[in-house]
Amino acid sequence: MTDSKLKHLEFIQNVISRMNSNSFLLKGWTITLVSALFALAAKDANTRYVMITYVVIPTFWMLDGFFLATERRYRDLYDSVRKQDSEEADFAMDASEFTKGNRCWPNASLSRTLWPFYGVALLATVLVMFFMK
Repeated sequence: MTDSKLKHLEFIQNVISRMNSNSFLLKGWTITLVSALFALAAKDANTRYVMITYVVIPTFWMLDGFFLATERRYRDLYDSVRKQDSEEADFAMDASEFTKGNRCWPNASLSRTLWPFYGVALLATVLVMFFMK
């Protein structure tokens, strides 16, 4: 394997790592914001704070789905470049050809890694609303 092919794989791996990091940060922000809004709602006995979570959770869920779909496409690109016979890398970073199945963001948003996390967050919000009334 040539140095240029290794460098190309390294570039793709950096994108994969960035998407994974973004996904992790979104989950952290989701928990932080939902917890803070629950605390404010409990302190003031005001359900309007909890209502904000009905916007925050789906928004972060869709963003997380986008990052997961993008990560999956770049993993497919990585695999494709890894299998190439050519010794000289072209450094192409376009992963748009890998959009089948769970590589599109609506399908990735419903993946078995995301829907339990965000589904539980929405369920917790419904329960908090129920018990606050």
